[in-house]
Amino acid sequence: MATLSAFSPPSWPDPNAAAFFSDPTDADSNADADDHDPQSPPPNPNLNLHDKTNTFSPPSDLALPASRTPPSLFHLSFNQDQACFAVGTDHGFRIYNCDPFRELFRRDFDNGGGIGVVEMLFRCNILSIVGGGPDPQYPTNKVMIWDDHQGRCIGELSFRSVVRSVRLRRDRIVVVLEQKIFVYNFADLKLLHQIETIANPKGLCAVSQVAGSLVLVCPGLQKGQVRVEHYASKRTKFIMAHDSRLACFALTPDGHLLATASSKGTLIRIFNTLDGSLLQEVRRGADRAEIYSLAFSSTAQWLAVSSDKGTVHVFNLKVNSGSSGNEMRTSSDSNMGTSSSNSSLSFIRGVLPKYFNSEWSVAQFRLLEGSQYLVAFGHQKNTVVILGMDGSFYRCQFDPVNGGEMTQLEYHNFLKPEEAF
Repeated sequence: MATLSAFSPPSWPDPNAAAFFSDPTDADSNADADDHDPQSPPPNPNLNLHDKTNTFSPPSDLALPASRTPPSLFHLSFNQDQACFAVGTDHGFRIYNCDPFRELFRRDFDNGGGIGVVEMLFRCNILSIVGGGPDPQYPTNKVMIWDDHQGRCIGELSFRSVVRSVRLRRDRIVVVLEQKIFVYNFADLKLLHQIETIANPKGLCAVSQVAGSLVLVCPGLQKGQVRVEHYASKRTKFIMAHDSRLACFALTPDGHLLATASSKGTLIRIFNTLDGSLLQEVRRGADRAEIYSLAFSSTAQWLAVSSDKGTVHVFNLKVNSGSSGNEMRTSSDSNMGTSSSNSSLSFIRGVLPKYFNSEWSVAQFRLLEGSQYLVAFGHQKNTVVILGMDGSFYRCQFDPVNGGEMTQLEYHNFLKPEEAF
């Protein structure tokens, strides 16, 4: 259950307005919905309930905190097109551009409150934030709707349990609790759907970003099960992806392909979301690992994987996301990296254990083992962007034909206060 309260906005922000953090030529600005207790009257987005005292620092894009001590990091996330990333710290949040790398702005709260979730909506001025850490800025059971044009929160969604994550798209806001997911329409704040899930402490959830075709993926009610909601066709598909619990999954922007990993962390599986069929299976390694992130390239030709083993892998996918049936690739692209992706022992396929028949990664980049990293594909061809919970930013390039070790192109530590942007 949830309730909404609004902080004197003159009118509810238009998610399609051309309001951006930086470059107004970048496409996309949308926000999403709020949730309410079904026993209460529907919330009014223009309702003027009360004013909120402004407790944040002046909105200077390059303002440095008074303390020179690097902040503690609670949250990292890319925006929907991987052009930016958001950081939640023990005293506020920051937004960075990926290419070129630079800090766009930061908001440091006077009382030093922590932010545990920051979800961007492309480059729109609307964000959703949730308190986090030992001294949260906001209650951890509330989603705060932040309008950076006004430099303050304009609304809040209150729940009866801790908010695990938030997902935004241009017409929806999705709030993930431990065992329930709420889907809301942004325009009128109408509650559209409630979904029961198995225990989901990581807040696993993914939504497509193509207009007019909403696909939502979340854990089902069984261990290792994925639930796929196709809202346009009003269809629900359940996929038994793994025998063990889900650790991570990713969805292509069009919602056609789904990559999943389990708590075992050895295999990554790619499914067709329409019929639930298994299209491809790739192997990260033989030892157990915790998968931290999965990311498709914009063309769904490549899949990047990060884990606690300290290696980022790039796999060659042989499915076409744009095709109706997600057929295997038939173009010459499918031959890229075959020397690395297929085991050299494939000539005795069916005789040796499945391990020797596995498809392996084309390219790799070595990092510190045990650290947590988030990965995405860069806007430059054959590049990968890696974010670390230690404040590290890497841009690497991989060879799509010969594979092997990636080349590091760039490194920054975005938590160092002395670094100039």
